[in-house]
Amino acid sequence: MQKRQLGHSGPTVSALGLGCMGMSDLYGPSDRGESIATIHAALEAGITLLDTGDFYGMGHNEMLIGEALRSAAGSQRDQALISVKFGALRDPAGGWAGYDTRPQAVKNFLTYSLRRLGVDHIDIYRPSRIDPDVPVEDTIGAIADMVKAGYVRHIGLSEVGTDTIRRAAAVHPISDLQIEYSLISRGIENGILQTCRDLGIGVTAYGVLSRGLISGHWQANTQSNDFRAHSPRFQAGNVDRNLALVEALRKIAAAKGISVAQIAIAWVAAQGQDIVPLVGARRRDRLTEALGSLDVSLTRDDLAAIETAVPKGAAAGERYATEQMASLDSER
Repeated sequence: MQKRQLGHSGPTVSALGLGCMGMSDLYGPSDRGESIATIHAALEAGITLLDTGDFYGMGHNEMLIGEALRSAAGSQRDQALISVKFGALRDPAGGWAGYDTRPQAVKNFLTYSLRRLGVDHIDIYRPSRIDPDVPVEDTIGAIADMVKAGYVRHIGLSEVGTDTIRRAAAVHPISDLQIEYSLISRGIENGILQTCRDLGIGVTAYGVLSRGLISGHWQANTQSNDFRAHSPRFQAGNVDRNLALVEALRKIAAAKGISVAQIAIAWVAAQGQDIVPLVGARRRDRLTEALGSLDVSLTRDDLAAIETAVPKGAAAGERYATEQMASLDSER
């Protein structure tokens, strides 16, 4: 497995990470046994970075990862690095109720995550979004206290803009910024990526297949009762335009003998050695396909052809609904 370091201060991780959210939440029913088998297969393939959030399935995802690690081979269990997002508040119906990143909340959330995961430390701990009522310096300072106490190894950020990145990094070294980055979500290129590079901060890119939209498997007539039913890019009037981009990409992938998903993941990885794509595979076959992207080498001609097929800003619709976009510091 290829390796990449997350920034100047972060850990060395596999060149591909596994995003585990969909195994518990927001993408419809999943199979527990297949989810655990997928985590085991990822570890066996050399993937070391497992990404989760304490609010994914209201703790279910952390417990699932904990179960998978307990039943994994010892050497594979020991190589796993866990990245946890915290701060998002949920209600009993699964709705969203804002954010809480006060220093006392940081320690409370961390305590529960340690217990659910069955570990004595979190490798990368990060606020999921900015709490408008709490200065980021206070939140990062509280996590830094937990680093000193040995409960956290590294501090990350999620979906924040350049000013917030700089303010956070002034308090404690930041290993990586987790942010959506794909062929059709390229907002990071408008200053955020350069800021990370100026400060020696890595990037863990989620949504590299845009929630399946550019995976090559999604079809316009596919019905969804999950998060995507409310996603602007999957709505009528937008989805057909976006899938036309996928078909243009499919021609390039076919010429190289690879899948659409593989070329889309490889494109993200090709944007810099400081970027680690996270793939949200819930099944072993999708994981196997994603792992194939590591063998894809994109030439300058390939990258130019991809840019022509899916130019920056070509996507129809925002990546989240209006109220969710308003919570993204990275979009301001």
